[in-house]
Amino acid sequence: MKKIYKIVFIVMTLFSLHFSPNAFAEKQLSPEQIVENGNDASKVAGLQAVATLIIIDQKGRERTRDYAQVSKMASDGDTEKVLFKFLSPTDVKGIGILTYDYHKKDDDTWIYLPALRKTRRIVSSQKSKSFMGSEFSYADTSRPITEDFKYTNLGEAVVKKKDCWIIQAIPKTDEVADENGFTKKVSWISKVDFIERKADYYDYQGEIFKQLVVNEVKEIDAVNHKYKIIGMVMTNVKNNRKSIFKYRDIKFAPQNKDDYFTSRYLEKGR
Repeated sequence: MKKIYKIVFIVMTLFSLHFSPNAFAEKQLSPEQIVENGNDASKVAGLQAVATLIIIDQKGRERTRDYAQVSKMASDGDTEKVLFKFLSPTDVKGIGILTYDYHKKDDDTWIYLPALRKTRRIVSSQKSKSFMGSEFSYADTSRPITEDFKYTNLGEAVVKKKDCWIIQAIPKTDEVADENGFTKKVSWISKVDFIERKADYYDYQGEIFKQLVVNEVKEIDAVNHKYKIIGMVMTNVKNNRKSIFKYRDIKFAPQNKDDYFTSRYLEKGR
């Protein structure tokens, strides 16, 4: 009789694993795999969008910046080319930013300043700087190089009704920390789509200095299940400044022209 019960137990265990693959897979994923899956889930073949960036200072005063964005994934499947063109207000109109977001090496980023009629390259050491005066940095606008960080799974939590892994990322070198602008980052990554739902950034004193909250995620490519964050807020807890990012319009556009992602187009008026 005991032997029969043992056989039944084994069969039911196998049955449970067979019909609950996600639960089994979750336990098998390393923190690095979770992060890589997130990077892969956001690799959209191409998009066109119009977005708004709202910058709020310590006194609650707001500055709004509108821009157009186009992106395209290169044929290698790893390099994402992204162009930002600022539309308003007048003091930023015409500014362009072009990024080649590589998978395994530092990004290439150029900024065009119409007032100077000049394009300059943003070097790695400058990527922790503010993106257009906001609480987002240039590093925040692209995917990190996975191998530059040591990852730890700190457990699980629910964020806005989404089951998430809590993944800690620590730069492996001081240079990587300087380039990214933090000494530790803790992210809550959704088990459904592998997209980050919130994050805490730590400074050199080991204190949280800014926090990200994701308000909305959209599936851009329904066939390949690719996603983009289309609404988020970055808050600087040290100075009470806040920046809000939201797409007003976004569409899947895999046929974007390669001409968009050149220095010539970067300097071209809209």
